[in-house]
Amino acid sequence: MTIRSRVLGWGTYVPPRIVTNQDLTKFMDTSHEWIVERTGIEQRHWADEGESGAGMAAKAAKQALAEAQIEADEIDMIIYATLSPDVDFPGSGVFLQRELGLRPIPVLDIRQQCSGFIYGLSIADNFIKTGMNKKIMVVGSEIHSTGLDMSTQGRDVTSLFGDGAGVAIVGVSDDPEMGILSSHIYADGTDAECLWLEKPGSKYFPRISHEDIDLGLHYPKMQGQKVFKNAVTRLPQVILESLEANNYSIDDLNMLIPHQANLRINEFVAKKLKLDGTRVHNNIQKYGNTTAATIPLCFSEAVEQGKIKRGDLVCCAAFGAGLTWGSVLMRY
Repeated sequence: MTIRSRVLGWGTYVPPRIVTNQDLTKFMDTSHEWIVERTGIEQRHWADEGESGAGMAAKAAKQALAEAQIEADEIDMIIYATLSPDVDFPGSGVFLQRELGLRPIPVLDIRQQCSGFIYGLSIADNFIKTGMNKKIMVVGSEIHSTGLDMSTQGRDVTSLFGDGAGVAIVGVSDDPEMGILSSHIYADGTDAECLWLEKPGSKYFPRISHEDIDLGLHYPKMQGQKVFKNAVTRLPQVILESLEANNYSIDDLNMLIPHQANLRINEFVAKKLKLDGTRVHNNIQKYGNTTAATIPLCFSEAVEQGKIKRGDLVCCAAFGAGLTWGSVLMRY
C-alpha cells in the first residue's frame, strides 16, 4: 500500500508587539499610504528583546502538537527552515529540540528563505513516504527586526518584514486519498544577488569590516522589480504544474495559500490564474513578510476561519531569495 503523508496539526506564534506603518514614520521618510500601495502591508509583529527564533518556534510547536493530539516524544525528526538563525552555528533546530525536551532525533536546518517551508514539507513528505519517519515537525521561524535598516535608505526592505513562527506536524495519513499529493521545488542562482544579505560572509577576510558596516552591507538588499517579475512568472507555473501532475485543473482548486511577500504579487498571480478572492487567502496585511513562517501562518488562519476544510484541495506556493520557488498540492 502506498504511504501518503498528511498535515496532522498546525501551530503559530507571533510576538505581541505590533508595529504599524505609522510607527515606521518615526524612523524613516515613509507613510502608511506609500507602504500599503506598494505592498498591501498595514502592520507587522516585531520581537521584543530576549525573544529567539527557537523560542517562538517552541510556542508554535506546542500548539501544533496539541492540535495533532500527539506527544512531543512521538516526533522523530525536525526540519527547521529559517534565514535568520539565532546564532551563526549550530542551527536553530537543536535549540528547539532542547526547549521541547525531545530525545535524540535527526534535526535538519534548511536555508531556502521564503521557499523554506515548502522545501520542508517536500522533504518531510518524502521521508514519510519511504517509511523512515512517522511524525515530522516542519518549522518556519524568523526574527527579521533585529537586522533591518531603520533609515529612509532601507525603507523598501524594512517595511516588508515581520517576525513570527509556524509549525506543521506531518505524519502518516490514515486515508490513502488524503494528504500531500506532490511537491515541486526549484532553484536558479542566476540572479542570486538580486535579493541577498552579503555580509558577514565566510568568503571574506575579515568576514565584516567597519567599512562594510558604514556601507550598510550587513543589511538585506533587494532589486524589487526583478524579484517581482520572477515571482509572477514562476508562481503560476509551479502552481499549474502541481495541478497537472495530479490530473486537476485550476477549477478543481479549493484554496491557494501563497507566500506572503507582497500583496501585489499575490493579486497578480491570482488574476493570471483566474482565481477569485474566495479561493486565495492572504494575511500579509497583518503580519508582513515572515519569510519561512508565512505559509503556516496563512494556512492555519484559513483553517481557523473555515476557509479550508478537511478534504479540500489546497495548493501552497512560495518564491524567494536564491532564487528558489516551489509548490505543494494536498488533499487536506
